[in-house]
Amino acid sequence: MRLTILGGGGFRVPLVYRALLGDRGAGRVTDVTLYDLDASRLATIRKVLADQAAGHPDPPTVTVTTDLDEAVTGTDFVFSAIRVGGLAGRAADERIALAEGVLGQETVGAGGISFGLRTVPVAVAIARRVAALAPDAWVINFTNPAGLVTEAMTAHLGDRVIGICDSPVGLGRRVAGALGVEPARVRLDYVGLNHLGWLRGLYAEGRDLLPSLLADDGALTSFEEGRLFGADLLRTLGALPNEYLHYYYFSRESVSSARAAEQTRGAFLHSQQQRFYDALALPPSAGRPVARTAWDAWDATRLERETTYMAENREAVGMGERDSCDLESGGYEQVALALMRAIALDERATLILNVRNRGRIPVLDDDAVVEVPCHVDANGAHPIAGAALPDHGTGLVCSVKAVERAVIHAATAGEREHAVRALTIHPLIDSYAVARRLLDAYQRHFPELAYLGG
Repeated sequence: MRLTILGGGGFRVPLVYRALLGDRGAGRVTDVTLYDLDASRLATIRKVLADQAAGHPDPPTVTVTTDLDEAVTGTDFVFSAIRVGGLAGRAADERIALAEGVLGQETVGAGGISFGLRTVPVAVAIARRVAALAPDAWVINFTNPAGLVTEAMTAHLGDRVIGICDSPVGLGRRVAGALGVEPARVRLDYVGLNHLGWLRGLYAEGRDLLPSLLADDGALTSFEEGRLFGADLLRTLGALPNEYLHYYYFSRESVSSARAAEQTRGAFLHSQQQRFYDALALPPSAGRPVARTAWDAWDATRLERETTYMAENREAVGMGERDSCDLESGGYEQVALALMRAIALDERATLILNVRNRGRIPVLDDDAVVEVPCHVDANGAHPIAGAALPDHGTGLVCSVKAVERAVIHAATAGEREHAVRALTIHPLIDSYAVARRLLDAYQRHFPELAYLGG
C-alpha cells in the first residue's frame, strides 16, 4: 500500500513513520512518498527516517519529490500536513493579532482566520489534483485549521477526505488515567468542532464515569485539562472542554499572558525548528557526529516542543511546568494509522474524526464538518449518535462555524468582504474596525492574500 505525505519535510513526519514501522500486519504501508516545496527540508527528514528505519526488518521505502502530480498519482492514501507561509507565517499571524489586543493562535481567532485564508486556496488545488490523479485515494487531513480546511476540500473529494486531530484522544486518555481505567476500555462521548469540542461522557462497562470525576476534586485536578480550567469551572460547565477552549473561557488572561511573553509560540517553534534543520544541513566535516545524529537531534527537539506546549495558557492560570504524564500527545499518527487500516482492510474502528455532519449536530447543516466519534469501515467514516452540544456551547459552535464558512467563501470566491466578515463576527474579535485593520495588516505581510484585492 502506498502513502503520500504532503508537507513531507515537516517536523512531525517522523511520528507518522514511527507508527508505520510498528505496523507489521497485513495490508501495511510499504511505500512512502514525501512531497514538499522545500527540497532541503525533505532531505533532512529523509535522514531522520533513515535513522529510524535502521534495524527494522523491511521498513517502508521512502522517496521524495517536489512535484505534486508525481506525489499523488496512483497513491492509496494522502496525508495532508501543509503549512502555507511556514512557521514564520504563524509567528506573523500571532504578532499582528496581539498588536491589536486579540489572540493570534493558528487555529483560534484572528490567526486561525489568516492561516485559513492562506491555506484554503492551496488545499482546494490539492483536492482537485487528487480527484483527477488518484480518484480512489483517501485524503487524511492534518492541516490546520483542520475542520475548516477539511470542509473546503469536501467540495472536490466528498467523504473521501477526513480530518484528524489528537486533542480529543489525548483528553480521553488523560481522563481515563485520572480515573484509573485503561484508555482502551473506555468509550468517549465527544461533540463539537475541531479545537472547539467537549467531552460529554466517558463510559466503561456501560457506566458513565464523568459525573464521579466532576465530583472528585483530587481526580479532577490530577491531569492537564483539569488544572488548566480548574475544578470549579469544569463543574459549572458540566463537561470537559478541549484544551483550546481555554482561549475562550480565559480570553483576557490568554491575551495578557501572550503579550507579556518574550516570544509567541509560533516564534519559538520557528526559531527552534530552524536550528534543527540548519544543523542537519551541515556536512559531517563541519563537526556534526554521524551515528544516529539526525534521529537524536529530532527527538531532542520534539521533547522540547512537547514540554513547552501551551506554556502561555499554563502561565495565565499559574499551572507551572507540564507533568511528565501529560507530555505524550493523543497520538495523531496512531489515529491516522487506525483510520487508514480500518478503511483499507475493512477493520471496523471507532475514532473521533472531522467529517460531514449528516445530522449529528442538529443546529448545523449536513455538510458542515464537525468533530465527533465515528464508526469507520471500508466505506469511510460515519458519525454515530451521542450527546448533544452543551447548552452553553451551541451558540459558540454556530458562531465559529459561520466564521469558517465566511473564510471558505472568501478563499474560494476571492471576495474580500467575506474575509472582513469572518474577522468581525468571530467571538474573540469584538470590533469591525479591528477586523478591517487586521485584514489590512495580514494582506500587507502575506503576498498569498493578494487574491482578496485591496
